[in-house]
Amino acid sequence: MRRATVAALYRYPVKSMLGEPLEAVEISDRGLSGDRRFALLDAETGKVASAKNPRLWRELLRCAATLTEAGPPRITGPDGTEVPTAAALSALVGREVTLTDVPPPAGTLDRSRPEQVLAAGLETAVEADTVQFGSASPPGTFFDFAPVHVITTSTLRRIGELGPRGTAEAERYRPNLVIDTDEADGFVEHTWTGRDLHITDGPILRVIASTPRCAIPTLAHGDLPRDPDALRVLAHHHRVPALPGRAPEPCAGVYAQVVRGGWVREGDVIRL
Repeated sequence: MRRATVAALYRYPVKSMLGEPLEAVEISDRGLSGDRRFALLDAETGKVASAKNPRLWRELLRCAATLTEAGPPRITGPDGTEVPTAAALSALVGREVTLTDVPPPAGTLDRSRPEQVLAAGLETAVEADTVQFGSASPPGTFFDFAPVHVITTSTLRRIGELGPRGTAEAERYRPNLVIDTDEADGFVEHTWTGRDLHITDGPILRVIASTPRCAIPTLAHGDLPRDPDALRVLAHHHRVPALPGRAPEPCAGVYAQVVRGGWVREGDVIRL
């Protein structure tokens, strides 16, 4: 890898809703400022709403959330109109939900088995694993695993080359940082586990695991249509153990923890 730079930055104010593109943001041990600050709780089950269970929650990926200076985020629905209350949000997703910034004790979510979703479709009830989120994150956060998710332009380019459309959108994989790896080829970030990413003279991120992909990349994201090949390509061409001792899974991108905080900006240089 001859040169690497920060190509794009995203945060996701409400878990499983569309992200906000940023030009600069501060990073701490709790990830990007404002990232996954809020989530929806399902009143019936007490679990955190996640589009990892697409049969119930895929509509969240057609909603956008923007942080405000104080109070709850501004949420807009698929048609661009504001969703001002929990009741309106419940009507939109078809289940009673509440918006919270406090994770429930021992919080969990349901992760539908992604290849069963591919085979059976979005409306079919498939097997799901109950996952306790945030095991590599500070307490009181809504991250699935670790506080920062990174993907490279070489991985996105390779997914596109292997798929029928010839392209792959970063938004489907919900990264915090998209790293431009110049002319590097293939799934390059999967060689970074255990190494530190130094961002200019600021933050240091430690890569701790590859990112196993759920059904989320296949779903409609805002104006992006459904694309089963966003997962199918990985299932056929890039199965690796996300962590030592785990069975190989379709992976794209890596999880990272924050060794040293600071500001990160588009164009910042990355060195390993």
